[in-house]
Amino acid sequence: MRSTLSTPYDYRIHHKETGAVWKLSSLFLQHIPFETQDLTFFCIGTDRSTGDSLGPLTGSFLSESPLFPFTVIGTLESPLHALNLQQHIDETRLTNPTAFIVAIDACLGQVSSIGQLLFNSGPIHPGKAVGKELPPVGDVSIKGIVNIAGFMEHAVLQSTRLYLPYEMSRTIARALQLAHGRLKSKEVYDSNSNSNNKDTWNQVGNSHFSQTN
Repeated sequence: MRSTLSTPYDYRIHHKETGAVWKLSSLFLQHIPFETQDLTFFCIGTDRSTGDSLGPLTGSFLSESPLFPFTVIGTLESPLHALNLQQHIDETRLTNPTAFIVAIDACLGQVSSIGQLLFNSGPIHPGKAVGKELPPVGDVSIKGIVNIAGFMEHAVLQSTRLYLPYEMSRTIARALQLAHGRLKSKEVYDSNSNSNNKDTWNQVGNSHFSQTN
């Protein structure tokens, strides 16, 4: 995993805010290198806990998209959780030491913050809300506040309505897909613009040549 030297950042946006998908995609374009095939998504969580399913739900949405070409680790079918997280970190370091990792996970927070999506520089510390000591992971992190912190966190995650992490994960996945699509569209536009400019220059040059000879 590569280290990042950019200025630290901490963005927050509610998943139901008007234009949330577009706004998130703009932030992702600024800070996630979609132009590299080394991009890897660690979608952390488990389908055995409704509140902790945000990561694998996002992973499933991303991996099911034929237009999203990046490595996605952690889905509803194959969750990335406490028992296999270190293994996948080690495998990624071994097979692709320059990988830029985007870590995605659910978290708990204040009641007024439920539904917010957090996009931060630096790693996620998974399991912190339920007292687990797991390795930090990610060059950048995307977290979704799915319920209230401070009391019986494990039970709170277990009793969280599935609807909220489902909607939040869908917003995250759509924003990531849109960011990648916007980059590809820009590349096509730039390529066409350069080609048109070249054709125009050739036409001007040929015209000038015919007039002076």
